[in-house]
Order: sequence, then C-alpha cells, then structure tokens
Amino acid sequence: MKKVLSGIQPSGQLTLGNYIGAIRNFVELQHSHECYFMVVDLHAVTTPQEPEALRENSASVAALYLASGIDPQKASVYLQSHVPAHAELGWLMTTLTYMGELERMTQFKDKSAGKSSIGSGLFVYPALMVADILAYNTDLVPVGDDQKQHLELTRDLAQRFNQRFGDLFTVPEPYIQKVGARIMSLDDASSKMSKSSPNPASFISMLDAPDVIRKKISRATTDSGREVKFDPANKPEISNLMSIYAGCSGLSLQEVEAKYEGEGYGAFKKGVAEAVVSLLEPIQQRYYEIRESGQLDAILAQGAEKAAVTANATLREVKQRMGFRL
Repeated sequence: MKKVLSGIQPSGQLTLGNYIGAIRNFVELQHSHECYFMVVDLHAVTTPQEPEALRENSASVAALYLASGIDPQKASVYLQSHVPAHAELGWLMTTLTYMGELERMTQFKDKSAGKSSIGSGLFVYPALMVADILAYNTDLVPVGDDQKQHLELTRDLAQRFNQRFGDLFTVPEPYIQKVGARIMSLDDASSKMSKSSPNPASFISMLDAPDVIRKKISRATTDSGREVKFDPANKPEISNLMSIYAGCSGLSLQEVEAKYEGEGYGAFKKGVAEAVVSLLEPIQQRYYEIRESGQLDAILAQGAEKAAVTANATLREVKQRMGFRL
C-alpha cells in the first residue's frame, strides 16, 4: 500500500473546516493506504503556546481524530514529539536547505507580518515538515493551497539528498483533496476558516455546542439579496454556507439550490445549522467517551511506537549515508 502522512497543529480547537477539508479524507484514506496521522506539536511551538493549553489541545486533536473515525488499528495516530526521529531528521534536513528557499515561503511571510520579533523556528520549520514526510518515505501528502510550497520543498530536498548521497527517499506526490473542500470564514468569505482566528464567531469548532453553532450560523455574514445560489464570484458568503451545507449533508450544491429556491436566507441558515449539528453531535459524543475512557495516552503511545520503527530506520540510514559514526 502507498503511504500517506498528514498532521494538524494543536494550536487551537479544530474547526468544521479541519473536518471537511482534512480529517474526513483521513478516515477514507486509512482503508486503502498505510497512514500516519500526527498531532504536530513541534510545529505548534514555532509560535508562542501556553504549556497547559498545548497539552490540552494536543489531547483534543488526537481524540477528535479518533472520534471522527480514524482507527488506531489501521492508522498510526501519535504526537510528533513522541517520535524524536522527526526532530533529529529535521535538523539534518535544515542543513540541506538553502536560505533562499526558506525566505520564499509565503506562510512565514504571512505569520510574521507586523510582528517586531520572530522566532527562528518559524523560519526553519519547513525543513522539519520535510523530515516528517521523508521519515516514512511517504508517497502521498494531502495538501491545501497553503501547503503546496512546503511539498515542493520536500520534493526538492528528497531529490537533492538522493543525488548527493544515493537514492533513498521517495519523492512524494500531492494528494489533491475533493473539490469544494475549502471552507471559508463565517465573517469573511475571502479568508479560510481558521482555528487561530481572534474572532470565535468566524469559525465553527468541532466541539461547539448545538446552540452555539446555531447562533454562529444565524449571525454569519451574507449579502443583501435572498437567492440561495452558488456563485463564489458574486455571492461568496452564500456560496460558502452552501459548501458547508453540502459538506455536512451529502447533498450536491445543485440539490441545495433546489431545496431552498425561493425560501430566502433565514430558512437556509436554519438548514445549514441543523446540518452542521447533525454531523458534529455524534462526533462530539464519541470524543467525550474517548476522553473519559482514559485510553487516549495508551493509543498515542502505541501509534508512536509503530511510527518510530519506520522513522528510526530512515534516520539511521540517513546518518550512515551522511557520514556519521553509528
């Protein structure tokens, strides 16, 4: 089976966008691929994190993976920091990465904009992402638009290493996610729904209570019309709500249009809210069962142990080829 690797930062509560755009695809991929799904806590600390919040968010992300349907018997679920080979291989990849390659990374530019001081980890962390992927000789990497540059860097470094030290690394390919999987902010349809947004009303957390979800949807930005029509150029806010409805209900965008023809935005927003609630309530129930069971740490330890077998073997081979005494 081809290998798939992906991960989500525990830098806040996971959103509906994380589920529709990523986690749901993880659940599907585990049945046909060898999968490694990390909680990328080492990436999270490239920006300041409160220690207790990081610990809680790391457990929350892992539990939401499981509650969403990722089976730890089929896929490795673990914390990135629990497999030290990631950090060591990340350093080795940093030594092979050129300054110019890191300076071109748009994510660094975006996250550092307007800040007076920036940690060097934020600058070099793409090399750690390269190590994450290459540690397992990953074939496919699910990526969104904001991560395409990082995958291109991974491909470049895999080829650079192979040319200098002999063929070792698989050159990974992007796994293109389903059309319409990009969920935008509730208050600004030009930006992606983000768990790090300072405005909680702009995103739906996977753990938001039903009444909170209903309130957020009811207050979501719309236009001055009343036609429920998918037209991202002219009706971006309504188009985003339609994408949410379709992503949660399984209906096509055309079916959503037909269902709410002539109904106006009030009835449509109520329908969106109920679709979201119906999707998330069972996940939330499983989430709290997992957290209360006391089994999460054992599951993560099992996932890390399994992942480390492959990552350690890769790291050892890299160090041997680079000339380290083993």
